[in-house]
Amino acid sequence: MDLLNTLVDKGLRRELPTREEALAVLATSDDDLLDVVAAAGKVRRQWFGRRVKLNYLVNLKSGLCPEDCSYCSQRLGSTAGILKYTWLKPDEASQAAAAGLAGGAKRVCLVASGRGPTDRDVDRVSDTIKAIKDQNEGVEVCACLGLLSDGQAERLREAGADAYNHNLNTSESTYGDITTTHTYADRVDTVQKAHAAGLSACSGLIAGMGESDEDLVDVVYSLRELDPDSVPVNFLIPFEGTPLAKEWNLTPQRCLRILAMVRFVCPDVEVRIAGGREVHLRSMQPLALHLANSIFLGDYLTSEGQAGKADLEMIADAGFEVEGADQVTLPEHRVAAGGGCGSHESAGCGSQESAGCGGHESAGCGSHEGGGMCGTTTAAPAATEARTDLVAVRRRGAGTDLAPNA
Repeated sequence: MDLLNTLVDKGLRRELPTREEALAVLATSDDDLLDVVAAAGKVRRQWFGRRVKLNYLVNLKSGLCPEDCSYCSQRLGSTAGILKYTWLKPDEASQAAAAGLAGGAKRVCLVASGRGPTDRDVDRVSDTIKAIKDQNEGVEVCACLGLLSDGQAERLREAGADAYNHNLNTSESTYGDITTTHTYADRVDTVQKAHAAGLSACSGLIAGMGESDEDLVDVVYSLRELDPDSVPVNFLIPFEGTPLAKEWNLTPQRCLRILAMVRFVCPDVEVRIAGGREVHLRSMQPLALHLANSIFLGDYLTSEGQAGKADLEMIADAGFEVEGADQVTLPEHRVAAGGGCGSHESAGCGSQESAGCGGHESAGCGSHEGGGMCGTTTAAPAATEARTDLVAVRRRGAGTDLAPNA
C-alpha cells in the first residue's frame, strides 16, 4: 500500500503524517491489518528495537474522587464495587512497588484519586518517592496525582520524581461530554507544568468511549504538540456502576489500528499499552507489541490484569525482550534534547507547526483540537459483544493484605 510506505518513510524521519493519512490508518480493512502492523512495526523497531519497558502501578489512594469523569470507577457517584482506602503509608507503598520491580518493572507509577494534591499530599508522595528510591537503586518514579497547582511539579521533581502523568483522554471538542468538573485546558496546563519543572511528561488517551475517528486523531495530534516522552493508550474498561458501562465499541482489530496510528504520529515516543489490553486485545496482545514498546505489568488501579508471569511469557514468546534498568528507553536524540521530542523548529515529532504527541483510572497511570477532516464526521463503530467476564475488580495488592499480581 502506498499509504503504508509513505507512513513508514515519515516515521523513520520523525515527520508528521497528514490528518488524512492518520484517518486512513483507522479506516483500513481487516484484510490489510497485518500489513498495517508490519509497517508500524518497522517504525517501532527503528527507535526502540525489540525492547519492552515494564511499568508497575501503585494506587496510593483509591476511590471517593469528587470528579465526575464518566469512564472512571473511582468517580463521584460510582457504584462500582472497587477497593476504597485513604493514603498508603510510604513503607506500604514501597512494599507494593517492590513486587513490581521484582517482576521486571523499571518504572513505578504512583497514582492517587482526587482532583489534585494538596501541599500536604505532595509531602506524603515526596516521602513515598524517597522510600522507594532508597530501597531500589535506579528505579524510575512517575507521579499521577491529578491537576497540579503552581510549584507542586517543582516540589515533586526535588523529591526525586522522574515523570508526571496526566492524560488528555479525548479530543478537546468532546471533552465536556466525558467530564464536567474540570476542563480540557486544565489538563493541558498540568502537562505543561510538569514539563516546565523538568519532569518527563507522560500523557495519553482512552479509546472506546464512543468517540469518532476524528476525535482519536485530534487527541493524538494534540498530544504530539504537547510533546510528552510517553503516551499511554488506554482502552476503556466498562465498569458496571459507571456511565460508560455499556460502551463496548472496540474489537482487537480496531485496537491494533489505533496503536498503529499513534505510532505513526508519535514515532519516537514511548507508546505504552495501558488499561484494557486484556479486555479488548485479548489473544491479539502479542501483535500489539510490534506497535507499542511499553506495557503495565500485572494489575491496574481498580481492575485486575493478566498474571505478571503471563506478561513476561508473552513478551518472550513474541520475540521481544524486557528492557533492563541499565538501558535508556528513549532514542538518543530525545535524551540529548532534554527528554523532549527534539527541536521544536524541526519537522519531526514536536514541531509547533505540526498541529499536535504530547490511565483512565482503572487503566493507566492517569487520574485523567477539534476540527474534523473535510467537514466529515466518522461515527464510532457498532458496539461489539460485551465481555463483562473479562472485567474483574482488583482485590489484591495495594490496600489489601493479599500479595499483589506482579
